[in-house]
Amino acid sequence: MKSRYVSAVCAVFACVGLSLLSATWAAEPNQPAKTAISEEANAAVQQMGKTLAAADMSFKARTIRVYEDDKGQPLHIFHTTSVVMHRPDRLAIKVTGDNGSDELFYDGKTVTLIGFDKTKYAQMAAPNTIAAMLEELVGQLGVDMPLADLLAPAPHEAFLSGVTTGSEVDTVTIDGAPYRHLFFTQPPGIELELWVSKNEQALPARLIVTHRLLPGQPNMIAEFSDWNFGTRHPDSEFVFHPPPAATKGDLRAAAPSSEPGRKK
Repeated sequence: MKSRYVSAVCAVFACVGLSLLSATWAAEPNQPAKTAISEEANAAVQQMGKTLAAADMSFKARTIRVYEDDKGQPLHIFHTTSVVMHRPDRLAIKVTGDNGSDELFYDGKTVTLIGFDKTKYAQMAAPNTIAAMLEELVGQLGVDMPLADLLAPAPHEAFLSGVTTGSEVDTVTIDGAPYRHLFFTQPPGIELELWVSKNEQALPARLIVTHRLLPGQPNMIAEFSDWNFGTRHPDSEFVFHPPPAATKGDLRAAAPSSEPGRKK
């Protein structure tokens, strides 16, 4: 059983065994594959990446994780995630959901994960950029992080890493505005649906990731909101202050020992 030190691994970054690790942070990158991505789909993701590469960014995501338990029952886990970041070296993530509340703090020197009961936390010294911190946290320690692509230095490259096909399905209306509905595939057996605004920003509104080859074909559904760019949050927001009497653990020792998996 995983330590409660890394309960955030189950809530923020992973859920009940699904491996949704971004290939950008994988320790051993796969060989490049031939791609067949349409110009429209590629251009939309490129636009999205340019927008999400802003120095200061915050957003919220409501996620539903669907997986098959050991009895073959399809279960749904709900979470709401708030992300605040300042590139290159500040990140704060808070998740509330079906299995409690979890938080991540990264201040450019240290990364901390703390669980809902606030009695235990896991911490380690970290590199001085978000990208390097995630490479160590995700790529080396095996912490799964399904939304890591959005936090990469080049989000469009991260999203398309490993993707071999992609096209625009159609244009849909979400809250009165037009959005491009895009569909991508990533071997082996992974399907990605992405909805981005049909304008220069190309902001993501929805993301669905489906694992066709895993039992029960588990997936993750994410809806994004409250995008904000250009607001510099105070450094104090990214600094972790231990609660009274909380027990400190070593994040390297508490992290999952399994080998990193594929992106989505």
